[in-house]
Amino acid sequence: MHILLVEDDLLVASGIVAGLRLHGLTIDHVSTANLADAALATSYFDVCILDLGLPDEDGMALLRRWREEGRDLPVLVLTARDALSHRVEGLLGGADDYLVKPFELDELQARLHVLTRRVAGRNTDCMNHGELKFCSSTGRVWLADEPVALARRELSLLRALLQNPQAILSTEQLCDSVYGYEQNVESNAINVHIYHLRRKLGNNIVETVRGLGYRLGSAEKVVGT
Repeated sequence: MHILLVEDDLLVASGIVAGLRLHGLTIDHVSTANLADAALATSYFDVCILDLGLPDEDGMALLRRWREEGRDLPVLVLTARDALSHRVEGLLGGADDYLVKPFELDELQARLHVLTRRVAGRNTDCMNHGELKFCSSTGRVWLADEPVALARRELSLLRALLQNPQAILSTEQLCDSVYGYEQNVESNAINVHIYHLRRKLGNNIVETVRGLGYRLGSAEKVVGT
């Protein structure tokens, strides 16, 4: 899951970034509406956490503008504005969820997973694909009912493929999902993670589409491995 955090309080932002990364999620932080616009123009995100008290534009105004522009990115509003009228305004203004500060990180994580699950049309946290089962919120993976240990980057890559089962994803899109858009990534980093996924989940789990990218393949445990 690739998350855009729009929050001008650096202390709050650093806590959210550190906590969600510990849960295996990829998150990029910006502190202004202008930087949020730039991030959305250059990278793909699965969900946005939006603070309303931004220095250059009110968060609700930013959200309304996004919706008017046709952006359907799921948005969780995170704010200290706790009056009922504020919550109603946020939801009617285009927010998909609304969480009041202070909050528990576990609840924030759970709400993010619910939002992305809803967008994908799933009603459970776990995704099943052939003999593969992946529970997004816990990062636990099973192949043919046997647990498989994956590293954090491998989990992010697998999550991106499972969330887009019919799509061909470019190397750039997978880098966004695994690393975020601001990090310097080795040119062969995605190939290395794909190699490890194939070694642990079978050679067919990731299909290479020459000249275009990669897509989700079949997940079956090979007899004798």
